Amino acid sequence: MLKLAPMNWGIRIIRYIYSIYALLTFVIVMLCVMPFVFLAIPFGRVKGGNFIYHLCKIWAGVWYVFLGVRHQEIHEIEHEKSRQYIFIANHNSYMDIPPIVLLKHSPLRILGKYESSKIPVFGWIYRQAVILVDRSNAERRSQSVRALKQAIADGLSIFLFPEGTFNESEQPLKSFFDGAFRIAIETQTPIKPLLFIDTMERMHFSTVFSITPGKSRVVYLADIPVEGLTMEDLPALKAKAYQLMEEGLKRYRKYPTVLSVF
Repeated sequence: MLKLAPMNWGIRIIRYIYSIYALLTFVIVMLCVMPFVFLAIPFGRVKGGNFIYHLCKIWAGVWYVFLGVRHQEIHEIEHEKSRQYIFIANHNSYMDIPPIVLLKHSPLRILGKYESSKIPVFGWIYRQAVILVDRSNAERRSQSVRALKQAIADGLSIFLFPEGTFNESEQPLKSFFDGAFRIAIETQTPIKPLLFIDTMERMHFSTVFSITPGKSRVVYLADIPVEGLTMEDLPALKAKAYQLMEEGLKRYRKYPTVLSVF
């Protein structure tokens, strides 16, 4: 498991104070946005949802200013902002959330963990802005898949973390679930892999009292087309996405070498 590096008491106290400041500004900015979320709800799932998405983009941008975090996008290949995609990315931290809504792209719908909807203040807006998934309940999992497909049918892009939960290992990625790739094949929607390079440095997954200022890079990798693929191709599609993302992460971060034993 990746652990926070040890630090002296002076740095630890400063980090605690900064983290409390960050959490307070998080709540204040969220409260400022909330009245506009109420106004958006009557406009329906698509128009109202798109408006809430833009409100979340404003929230993330303003909060980043207060934190001293710089959102930076790196395009390894030209990105078509208006094209419909299934976005996937590595998952390391709660700070993976702001980069998603700051992506330079048309509105999308995010598959989010049900547990996050229980967070005070944030949880209410979170429920309005994302498609919730409760992996402990088979029926709710099926509902979330139907909602994601409906979002695609409505002309929207969607975003999923194929690892499902935080990667707490010392390696670039955990194993992927099938969901994103199954939906891609069934809806014939191309996959756009992204890399979140710095979010674990901005806040470690182990504690909210580890927030730090600095850059937050998002890397756009090459599209993965799915035209003509069937369910028989799902394992190969998943492996291709995994390899592309793993190789990409190793270009930007250092990881311990894993020795194979034969």
